[in-house]
Amino acid sequence: MFIPRIFLACTAAAVLAGICGCARNTAGGDAMKPVSFGKTADGTEVFLYTLKNRAGMEAKITNYGGLVVSLRVADRNGKLDDVVLGYDSLAGYLKETPYFGALIGRYGNRIRNGKFTLEGKEFVLAANNGPNHLHGGLKGFDKVVWTAEQVAAKDGPSLVLTYVSKDGDEGYPGTLTVKAVYTVTEANELTVEFTATTDKPTIVNLTHHSYFNLAGDNQDSTILNHVVMIDADRFTPTDSTLIPTGELKDVSGTPMDFRTPTAIGARINADDVQLKRAGGYDHNWVLNNTGKGMRLIARVTEPTTGRILEVLSAEPGLQFYTGNFLDGTIKGKYGRTYVHRYALCLEPQHFPDSPNQPAFPPVVLRPGTTYTNRIVYAFSAK
Repeated sequence: MFIPRIFLACTAAAVLAGICGCARNTAGGDAMKPVSFGKTADGTEVFLYTLKNRAGMEAKITNYGGLVVSLRVADRNGKLDDVVLGYDSLAGYLKETPYFGALIGRYGNRIRNGKFTLEGKEFVLAANNGPNHLHGGLKGFDKVVWTAEQVAAKDGPSLVLTYVSKDGDEGYPGTLTVKAVYTVTEANELTVEFTATTDKPTIVNLTHHSYFNLAGDNQDSTILNHVVMIDADRFTPTDSTLIPTGELKDVSGTPMDFRTPTAIGARINADDVQLKRAGGYDHNWVLNNTGKGMRLIARVTEPTTGRILEVLSAEPGLQFYTGNFLDGTIKGKYGRTYVHRYALCLEPQHFPDSPNQPAFPPVVLRPGTTYTNRIVYAFSAK
């Protein structure tokens, strides 16, 4: 049976003094004991970990798929609500989930026809999204049990998740060793830090896939009133199967222009071929200032609660998705039915289908090098 680990490198005196991460981490947040969240089909027990800062911001994360099961943040009046979609128990995720709150890999987003060529050899992946490969295949990183360890990090309580993907898993070459670190900081941020290494040349594109509705768990509203800013002058248009055509298109004069904050509902139903193909927004934006490190890439404001979500990353692309495939058939937490456009996703990553698009930023990872991707979801209210 899997046994969760909690970092306990503390002296008795430190515990009594209240300065050890066993009782409270060095940034002041709580490191709480994990609780059982259910069992997988093969009987492996899965645990739910809680990370909480002094202000009360709280994330509950399970080591199955690294799923963020709940994320409670304050509105303008200090009221804490859960702002992500998901299920109350593991059973829901095992039955059906469109990647609620998941860690995504080995390759986030779509690969045309589930095929790519690396160093002269063709690799064939599962076609699990129409003719294409999506989010790592039939059993991506969102559907495996990660090894978990709670630690008292300098920025706040953290959960360190590790997983080793064997050579050939889902058709990918190379044994990939992955670490994902979640932290709830005292600045009311949820950060996700990925690192990965390989023993053979392979492709890697890791990201996080929470579905956000900043109105919170007590609101029956879609995200059409959420106001979005994306710092991107271009996007990658797609074909009818949502694979990029290879063009980097100027957003000017299109419904894809979010350089000025705009309500999602303002143009989502416009007579635009890109919106019609995806049923709304489900595209990759080519972010500005690529190569300049961590920077603000997107901001979302919910006017009724005043909640603000800012996304920071060093990645070249951002997939913005508006819950187009939610259709009212999924009942999630709090007995809520997840209807069309009930939530949005903001996924910093490399571009879709990059292995088959030589002009896109490269996604090849080789032995002796380390893949990194740090994502910051920063919350505030006005």
